[in-house]
Amino acid sequence: MALLRNGQRFPTLRVLETGGTELLLPDALTGSYGAVLIYRGSWCLYCLAQLAAFNRAHTRLVDANVKVVALSVDDEATTQATIDKYKLQFPVGHSAHADAVAELLGSYTNEHPKYLQSTGFVIAPDGALVCAVYSSGAIGRLVPDDVAGLVAYHARTSRQ
Repeated sequence: MALLRNGQRFPTLRVLETGGTELLLPDALTGSYGAVLIYRGSWCLYCLAQLAAFNRAHTRLVDANVKVVALSVDDEATTQATIDKYKLQFPVGHSAHADAVAELLGSYTNEHPKYLQSTGFVIAPDGALVCAVYSSGAIGRLVPDDVAGLVAYHARTSRQ
């Protein structure tokens, strides 16, 4: 397991959405910035607060050319219930294999029960990693204001 580094291409990650659709990251984000949120599960109050914050900021992030995608190890029914309860307006993946995601992205895991710790990535329109936030516990995660500010800064400085 190796942490991802800024500037490297975000590895191909398959995200299963409820209803049977599939996203391949970073390709599904091409042309937009991306915020990829890996959350611990629907039982984690910090994670639910993060998802709700990104949902409240949805219009502002869309206006800033940022697409949000979230995923966890939760099963499809639990994920759909989370989407419905919080009226999430961005894709939320389910049934992530914790060890495979950890190997690919460097995310920390919890062993018993098995789940992914909070991990967040900001990805540039070309698929390159702009920022990675790794948490080894309940706190420490991306927030929408930081993502919007970072994207504005990155877009401005990458044109120079």
